[in-house]
Amino acid sequence: MAVEVVYRSSRDLERLFMDKAEADRHDKMLELAELLAEVLQKAVPSLNEQQVEEVGIYMAKNRDVFAKAFKSQPDALSELLTAPVEVAEKEVAEKVEPVVAEAPEPAKPAKAAKTPK
Repeated sequence: MAVEVVYRSSRDLERLFMDKAEADRHDKMLELAELLAEVLQKAVPSLNEQQVEEVGIYMAKNRDVFAKAFKSQPDALSELLTAPVEVAEKEVAEKVEPVVAEAPEPAKPAKAAKTPK
C-alpha cells in the first residue's frame, strides 16, 4: 500500500499540496493578498468585497513585478500588460477545487482464509 504525504494550506483548507514549501508559499501569498485587500478597501471604499479580494490576490501573485515598479522601474509593469489576463472566475474555481494527489494504485484483493482440514 502506497502512502503519500500531502500538505494543506492553513488559509485555504480546500487546497492540497505535494510539497510543504509550495503550501507555505501559497499561505504567504494569501496572507499578503488579505492585507492588500484591507488597505485597498480603506483607500477605495467604493470597491466591493469581491473586487478588493481579486485585486489583492492579483497583486500578491505578481508581487515581484510590483516591487520592481515601486523601486524606480515603472517599466516592469509592462510585462503585466502583455501577459494574458487571468479570469476572475478561474481564481474562484482554484480556491474551491482542491489539488488532489494522484490516486493510489488499486489494492490487491485480500487472500482467502485457509479452511481447516
